[in-house]
Amino acid sequence: MGEPLYIEKDTPAFRRTSAALFAGGFATFALLYCVQPMLPVLAAHFALSAAQSSLALSVTTLALAIGLLFTGPLSDAIGRKPVMVSALLAAALCTLLGPLMPSWSSFLLMRALLGASLSGLVAVAMSYLSEEIHPLHLGLAMGLYISGNALGGMSGRLLSGVLVDYLSWQAAIATLGALALLAALLFARLLPASRHFQPLALHPATLLAGLRQHLGDRGLPWLFLESFLLMGSFVTLFNYIGYRLLEAPYQLSLSLVGLLSLVYLSGTYSSTQAGILADRLGRHRVFWPSILVMLAGLLLTLASALWLVLCGMLLFTFGFFAAHSLASSWVGQRARQARGQAASLYLFSYYLGSSIAGTLGGLFWQQAGWWGVGLFITALLLIALAVGVHLARLAPPAA
Repeated sequence: MGEPLYIEKDTPAFRRTSAALFAGGFATFALLYCVQPMLPVLAAHFALSAAQSSLALSVTTLALAIGLLFTGPLSDAIGRKPVMVSALLAAALCTLLGPLMPSWSSFLLMRALLGASLSGLVAVAMSYLSEEIHPLHLGLAMGLYISGNALGGMSGRLLSGVLVDYLSWQAAIATLGALALLAALLFARLLPASRHFQPLALHPATLLAGLRQHLGDRGLPWLFLESFLLMGSFVTLFNYIGYRLLEAPYQLSLSLVGLLSLVYLSGTYSSTQAGILADRLGRHRVFWPSILVMLAGLLLTLASALWLVLCGMLLFTFGFFAAHSLASSWVGQRARQARGQAASLYLFSYYLGSSIAGTLGGLFWQQAGWWGVGLFITALLLIALAVGVHLARLAPPAA
């Protein structure tokens, strides 16, 4: 018999794969971002500043980033599905244990363990799709996975924002942990086993060879930088927009701030449509305009009228998930070998940007309010736009 066929669109295997990774992405980002709308509550409960309370997210993303350096190569050695299933189950357990922690430092420790656990799915999902999905349909499959990420991030923020108005923050987090456990069991049942996976020896020489290959590529290092800048911008906006909207003249409730996560629905649409468009036109033609959309959305959030702020959040989210979906599939396409390591490097930069920029943004908030935050994000996006234009000049076959 010949080599097994790739998974193609409109087949049962494609539907199972898409559903499983949608559920996995949903659970991952619900757990990761559920603390974001309750940062003001955590600050009040533990007597913290805005920058200190942001550590509930920044510590998680930093641990996730570090974990990516290990879980990607690990999946190259032992397989994709076992690593992803174990990661989701461990993450659900850490989330359920988090509210039982007696102090801020112990809660942060559990959030760090959660981030390290989540790295096992985040690092591997892109590699699995790049190996198992037919290249002609990879953009669509990656877009569906990213849309699950967007919906999970939205739901985690929305549910925790609403629940914390009626229940304790501990009960809100525990509820999301229980939902994540169900998603992990669904993921394990639905995801097909790998058919194209070729194990690589987990050896320092192999890792260094892969690292040299990825960093020597014309495009991959720039994509790694883009992931830092784009995610840093995105997390900074959503970390501190809640503080702005809780204050005068808006004075929204935590439930309403949580409901603003509905703007993530634009990401579920844009990530899929950008993938389809890129499959037809090329990523190099669609990527940098997505960053322009983010910049336009950011500028709208500087307005005073609430409806303009909301439109800006919607547009910013639309552009971000389109850009992230395109960059993710671009990495999978450019990396010819050790794709798990390439995905890990991309996502290491992604979550490092979340951790560093997400915390630095708090300093800009404390010094200059929302205009300070806006100036910081604008600088990140202008650099990202310049890099995106450079990537567009690469040869079309590599894009």
